[in-house]
Amino acid sequence: MLELRPNCECCDRDLPPDSVQAMICTFECTFCSDCAGAVLQGVCPNCGGELVRRPIRPASKLAAYPASTKRILKAEGCAPGKAA
Repeated sequence: MLELRPNCECCDRDLPPDSVQAMICTFECTFCSDCAGAVLQGVCPNCGGELVRRPIRPASKLAAYPASTKRILKAEGCAPGKAA
């Protein structure tokens, strides 16, 4: 089950569970669409994977399967071409 992380790892922008601005890679690294496009050029800086739009969990399922509240922020910021 996806964690639905609450923020962009680059700029710390809030990304609620119903956000269409949330982008993820296969490891669920989470970025806003602005950082994913303009800064990262669609590539996850952590794994080198493709960033795609995160699906939205139906509101009726959020009570039983809540989104994560743990915020992850890259202290060094994000830059393209820094994938591990």
